[in-house]
Order: sequence, then structure tokens, then C-alpha cells
Amino acid sequence: MAKRIDVSGLTAYYGSHKAIEDISMTVEPRSVTAFIGPSGCGKSTFLRTLNRMHEVTPGGRVEGKVLLDDEDLYGTGIDPVAVRREVGMVFQRPNPFPTMSIFDNVAAGLRLNGNYKKSALNDIVEKSLKGANLWNEVKDRLNKPGSGLSGGQQQRLCIARAIAVEPKVLLMDEPCSALDPISTLAIEDLIGELKERFTIVIVTHNMQQAARVSDRTAFFNLAAVGQPGRLIEIDDTERIFSNPSVQATEDYISGRFG
Repeated sequence: MAKRIDVSGLTAYYGSHKAIEDISMTVEPRSVTAFIGPSGCGKSTFLRTLNRMHEVTPGGRVEGKVLLDDEDLYGTGIDPVAVRREVGMVFQRPNPFPTMSIFDNVAAGLRLNGNYKKSALNDIVEKSLKGANLWNEVKDRLNKPGSGLSGGQQQRLCIARAIAVEPKVLLMDEPCSALDPISTLAIEDLIGELKERFTIVIVTHNMQQAARVSDRTAFFNLAAVGQPGRLIEIDDTERIFSNPSVQATEDYISGRFG
């Protein structure tokens, strides 16, 4: 079952530096929400607060609440590792484990999380590779290194690895920025299929991509250089791109920004 995220009053720090300030939003289940905005406005930082990856950075801490179906992910006694199983992440550059086979890349998280019989592992790996639209391309070379795949295939392998553990939410930090146009289209098509099963949040600098893949779009911006990033507005993607409520959003989308 896909999950709903509720964020309220979230502020994130790197040491004494305030990176983002007072962000509140809701992410609906089984939807794609895109974060857009200029570089340095805190989109990726905010994304990383949603699965407690932000605090892995030295000095990283947050104030505020992130609820996943009413459970505060920053609540007392909550295990950050357990949070990251529920809220998976796909990074900007494909990062398959270089010494592992294609099969072992997909199975890595499963093996960490429990004891699976070989038949069960085989089934889940196949299902995950099919879910990432990669099975037909790799089914005859599952024992070959994942690092031997093309960039677009590696990114789909990382998606297969992320969905193998059945997270509730899938975070994607510019998942297509290192890919060619054909691979980008394959990932975008895949996102459309994955939202039937997962809640997806994606950071992108590609306006057209946000318009194509997302149901809702959030625009982030800085008041001034050195100031923390803020959420300027969030709305249905069609409305954000056709009739935004805030002039700064319209300026950014139309290229008059800066």
C-alpha cells in the first residue's frame, strides 16, 4: 500500500547553516511529486530529510515533523535504517555495487533484511527487474557485473534494487541528469508505471520532465543568496505550469528568472 507523507514546519541545518526553512507539504499516495527550482535552493536537501539521509551528512540535523501515514519518522525510538527501508532512494548518478553481479545488486537489500530461500530470492529479483523494465535485457547475464551495463541500464538496476525491498515511498534525486535522451525516456515511462505501486518524489532541473511525469509540482527558491531555501508553492502540475499563483514561479518556469 502506497503511503501518504505529511511534512510540517521542517527546517534543515548543516552545522549552524540553515539550508531550508519552515517547509510544510503533503505528498499524496500513489502519485508523483516533482521538486523544481534553481540550484542551491534546498530541493535535494529536503528530499534527503524524507528518509533521514540528511543526518548522515556531518552536522546535518532537522527540526519539524515528517509523518508517513501518521508516524513521525523523527520520533523517539524510530530507527533511521528502518525508515530507509520504508522510504527508498535513487541517486543522481547510477551507483550499482561495482564488484557485484546484476543478480546480487538487486538481492543486496533483501539479504541485509532477512533470510530468504534461493527460490524466493530468484522470484523477487526477477519481479524487481521486470518492475524496472530491465529483465528482458539482462535475464541471460544475471551473473555478470552490474557495472558492465550502460548508464541507463545501471540506473534501472538501481531502481530494481530500491523496489526489491518493497518500500512505501521512492525518492529520486535527478535520476536522469547523467543519462542520454533515450534512457531518460525509459526512466520517465518507468516512473509512470511505478506510481501504480509506490509514492514517488522526484527532484529535477528539467521543466519538461516535471511536466511530463508528475501529478503535483513544488517550486523552491531562495529569498537571497545565503538565505535558506523555502517552498514557494505546490499545486497540481498542470496548474503550476499554466497558471501559477506566485510570480516567481511563473518567472522561473518561463525562463525569465534571475
